[in-house]
Amino acid sequence: MSFYSYKNANAACCPGAITGNALDGLQEKICVQVKRVYDSALQQQQLDDKVVTITSYAQVASTCQCNSCGCQETQETVAPSSAPVPPITFESCRSTTTEGVIRNLSVDRLCDRPCFARVRATIDVPIDILFVDSRCVEYIGKGVVSVEKDVLLSIPDESIVPYTLEAMVSAICVSGCYLGNNQFKMTICLTTILKVLANVEIMIPSYGFCTIPPAEEFAESVCDEFFSLPLFPPASLCNDGTYTASNVSNTSCRGCSGGCSCSRN
Repeated sequence: MSFYSYKNANAACCPGAITGNALDGLQEKICVQVKRVYDSALQQQQLDDKVVTITSYAQVASTCQCNSCGCQETQETVAPSSAPVPPITFESCRSTTTEGVIRNLSVDRLCDRPCFARVRATIDVPIDILFVDSRCVEYIGKGVVSVEKDVLLSIPDESIVPYTLEAMVSAICVSGCYLGNNQFKMTICLTTILKVLANVEIMIPSYGFCTIPPAEEFAESVCDEFFSLPLFPPASLCNDGTYTASNVSNTSCRGCSGGCSCSRN
């Protein structure tokens, strides 16, 4: 089972929301090695008529796997059996990874704003471009979208362990067309997050090591969810302190000297 399976009876040892006092159960202070984020900046922009050249392409092949429940179609890329035959029709594109490549980086500290610097860089975003040729053969091409960034970020002071900059990216295409010579002109929605990071050792409070539950094998146990329900309807308190049956629709709760009773409307 997983941490969050309803079969996990030891929910107190699992990650999740804290009930009661958050200090209860703290056992020790531990030192962990993590990437600390000193600053982060998000930019979202629409790139109109962006020209991207594909550097390589592969053919998309569809296979069908059938079993007693029916057939399921899967797609995979294979070496192209032939070059695409014009006219080429653009279908879609999206980024292939969330990690952008930073180059031409320049960090200039500002005298009038301590701890801040002007950060200029070129960020390359790898993308996959899906297109079909005149024979309705589907291809996928590799390309790169490059954007210039000029932003202000908080930069830590000099230290033995240096800081680094990383870019998190995500891109999808709204529309596009084929220009020829392996070039596509597209409208791209691009999200970029520039982060100032450093590998640090930091002290944090700990509840101790995780208790890893055994894996729950997948099975078509249609009755498990039903069997996990309580045998009898649980009772809960009303706002006025009286009791009412839970999960009962169209009921009204009224208090009395002997407790509480619920009746359907």
